[in-house]
Amino acid sequence: MTKVVIDPITRIEGHLRITCVVENGKVTDAWNTATMFRGFEIFMKGRDPKGIWQFAQRICGVCPTPHAFNSVRAVENAMGMKTVPDSVRLIRNMMEATQLGYDHILWFYHLNGFDYVNVPNTLNAKPGTPGLKAVQDQVKAVVDSGQLGPFANMYWDHPGYKLPADLDLEITAHYLQALEIQQRACDASAVLGGRYPMINNYVPGGVTQMPSIEDIEFYISQMGVVKDFIDTVMVPDLLAIAPYYLDLASYGQGVGNFLSWGVLDEKSQDPYDRLFPRGGIFDGKLALEKVDLSEARKYTKTSWYDDGVGGGKHPLEVGQEPINFTKMPPIEGDALPAGKYDWTQAVRYGKENRAMEVGPLAQVLIAYLAGRPEAKKLVNDTLAAVGHAGDPTVLLSNLGRVAARVIKAKINSDNAIRWANELLANIGSGETKIYEELDFSKDGTGESGWDAPRGALAHYAKIKDSKIDTYAAVPPSNWNLSPRDDNGKRGPVEEALVGTPVLDPEKPLEILRTVHTFDP
Repeated sequence: MTKVVIDPITRIEGHLRITCVVENGKVTDAWNTATMFRGFEIFMKGRDPKGIWQFAQRICGVCPTPHAFNSVRAVENAMGMKTVPDSVRLIRNMMEATQLGYDHILWFYHLNGFDYVNVPNTLNAKPGTPGLKAVQDQVKAVVDSGQLGPFANMYWDHPGYKLPADLDLEITAHYLQALEIQQRACDASAVLGGRYPMINNYVPGGVTQMPSIEDIEFYISQMGVVKDFIDTVMVPDLLAIAPYYLDLASYGQGVGNFLSWGVLDEKSQDPYDRLFPRGGIFDGKLALEKVDLSEARKYTKTSWYDDGVGGGKHPLEVGQEPINFTKMPPIEGDALPAGKYDWTQAVRYGKENRAMEVGPLAQVLIAYLAGRPEAKKLVNDTLAAVGHAGDPTVLLSNLGRVAARVIKAKINSDNAIRWANELLANIGSGETKIYEELDFSKDGTGESGWDAPRGALAHYAKIKDSKIDTYAAVPPSNWNLSPRDDNGKRGPVEEALVGTPVLDPEKPLEILRTVHTFDP
């Protein structure tokens, strides 16, 4: 037995340690440990529900917009507001589209890309354009300096890097280009939301203002650049890289259960009619089931809270107190995590207590099974491109997670400008209502499920005496990075790591690849 500990996992949103047991060249057991306490639910109690979304969006610095949306919608639902004016729907969709555009480009190139693209190998390329030669010269200057910066602490000599040098150089050039493109999406968000990150234009009941025609035209121009990059660079990059890494389809399968609360409303505002619809897939069977926000259940036997905090309760009944921190699992020696080892609370779904994978793979599979034409075409085209035409089960893997984020990015960018044009049409027809007054003198309980870029995200709010009485957020990390539950069942990332091949435990590139496919 060889124990492998990676701490910290870099190129992610949060703070994470991974511990694995490697035997005979494969991972046989795994534990994920979130190393930072969050605590938002504690200090949100007693606050004014009209402004609670400003706190809630700060739960995540990378994806604040869906947290803002869910917080506002949970409060709106608690106050009896089930749908919003159509122009509000479109503005919120436009805001979310910028978040997704920025996030998925960031992940593909800057967080995940160096697991497959060997930057030092670009020096062996024969650049065919002045632009590529300039990028190669940049890389050479960094390598020759001996100060590799973001390129340091990688396993560049690992034989798992398979791309030819010319392709390594081209993707590295796109890595640099993507820095500018993701900024275009952020600029589009800022012109509508007042700034980015941490937007200012949401409010329970609607939005703070109708964008001007000039603002909408600016949005269209910026998201047009994002769409063009995804269509002409990001999608072709995926198809160029995939043939070299088809072995990704053979591991990382995970728990076989998938969940999405849905994201991006169509006119009906029915969560099952979203661009990425609500739904669930259970027990590895590619059949679509309806899902219920109230069926999320929390467990804390292996988390740093009292065992009784969880116990299968609804999120609003759990909270984050009392804390029961023991000690961090050991890095040195042969001892493995035992007892409590994680700040993340284990979330399970339904009476069967299923661990659920969430994220773009879940969203794309559910959209595919729901018959969304965009998803069906892109999934079928991708399957054909990787030699598995008509076999979507190949996507239940690391390969599927990588491909699904690119597919989702394209579907999102294809629709962002549609919503902007629909908003222009609403303005032209006089459909300009953007706010409804809510009565905060009454008590109520509300919930909202609207996926973040990383996957299923839900907020729950109980309002009493015009204040937040209880608040709960269940982000994607509670699902994917869930520790073992009270029955000892692994969470999705832990389960996906089991079976991962590891050529060299001293350079566990394959473990990083599996973890990064979840965008933790």
